[in-house]
Amino acid sequence: MNNGGIMATPPALTPDGYEIQFGTNHLGHALLTRLLMPVLAKTAAEPNSDVRIVNVTSNAQELLAPKQGLLLDDVKTDMAGISQFTRYGHSKLANVYFTKGLAKHYPNIKSVAVHPGGVKTGLGDGFGPMLPGLKTVMKIMSKVAFADVAEGAKGQLWASTAKTTDVKSGAVYYPVAKEHVGRPLTNDEKMVNWLWEWTEEEFKKHGL
Repeated sequence: MNNGGIMATPPALTPDGYEIQFGTNHLGHALLTRLLMPVLAKTAAEPNSDVRIVNVTSNAQELLAPKQGLLLDDVKTDMAGISQFTRYGHSKLANVYFTKGLAKHYPNIKSVAVHPGGVKTGLGDGFGPMLPGLKTVMKIMSKVAFADVAEGAKGQLWASTAKTTDVKSGAVYYPVAKEHVGRPLTNDEKMVNWLWEWTEEEFKKHGL
């Protein structure tokens, strides 16, 4: 389960030189998955196996991502020209495309993306230095409208443990266990392929 992430942080780069939200939320998860893939693929080839990859995305992939989709030509900059929320949505859209790419390239492994909904995790603390007023508003909203962690984890748990026939590889699920077809951009095969090929090429550059 690729779950860790950051949200709406100030402009910055990862140590490897990628926009920090994209580097953390997409490339970090893609690298972990790549490193585990030999074991995952070997296990998936065994009789009666049920291997799954669950990528945690967000409805920000629809609400906040750039209208044109991926901005891969810019991710080796801090992308300060767009808002920290757009950069977050960009990284969450990448989670969806990566999931669809996994489903395409590894059909024996069930790969799904899950939006957990608003959860009281402190994820939004990262944009405090830039927008302290909004951070206060988010804290209030969190208390009133967000689910606690135990409730918020149900989507990921369902995707990980439900009957394999109930979980569709390459699909996106919203709380809880509801398949979300999404807009045409979410299902853009060219974007899925572009991200996959770009990510593979970046890993090769790093000797992976």
